[in-house]
Amino acid sequence: MATPHINATPEDFAKTVLMPGDPLRSKFIAETYLENARLVNNVRGVNGYTGTYKGVPVTVMASGMGMPSMALYSYELFNFFGVENIIRVGSAGAIVPYVNMRSVVIAQGACYESAYPNNFGLPGCFAPISDFGLLSACVETAKEKGVDYNVGNLVSSDVFYNDELGEKCAGMTVAERWAKMGVLACEMESAALFFNAARAGKKALSVCTISDSLVTGEAISSEERQTSFHDMITLVLDTVVKISKQE
Repeated sequence: MATPHINATPEDFAKTVLMPGDPLRSKFIAETYLENARLVNNVRGVNGYTGTYKGVPVTVMASGMGMPSMALYSYELFNFFGVENIIRVGSAGAIVPYVNMRSVVIAQGACYESAYPNNFGLPGCFAPISDFGLLSACVETAKEKGVDYNVGNLVSSDVFYNDELGEKCAGMTVAERWAKMGVLACEMESAALFFNAARAGKKALSVCTISDSLVTGEAISSEERQTSFHDMITLVLDTVVKISKQE
């Protein structure tokens, strides 16, 4: 079975898929962490690989950038290829001062600045949240590994460059207003993933490394984003091993 965007069969995918945004990061994760990784998709250069980690089957496939792209690929994986769990592994920008550079945010939910939820025709506002089983397993694993992490809300936005980002309204910028609501960091994919998981009756989680800070102005390079997220990747892979043992 193939779709316009994934040229594979359900047997090509593990039950759990890690989804970085960048196809090159997908390739790096497969080559660095997985055993016997094989390419299962390369339509439009969106690399997907299936292998094993500590004996557990794992797929890693890029989602592309932004909610429309994440929505497309996660929808097809959940609904056409039998995938049960998708864990986003990406980068995010801190919007509160106590979230450190290169630390990890484990998302319990994702607020959104997007029209994507309109597709579901709901009469109210749905709260997109992660699966509690995946969330609790990841937090437990983070404690065991001594990872610098925070648990809380992300905000997913359709835009990276926002004319209003630095403009103040009622004395606060957009980022400061989200931070005032307890949101930890901003990114561009998690809310769409959580919506699709809920609609498909599947499970999702988002784990992001802080690559820049809207508070301090710090940022790491694009090369570092691709290769330096070791703590996040091993955290998520060990979480996959943990949940496989619980099943």
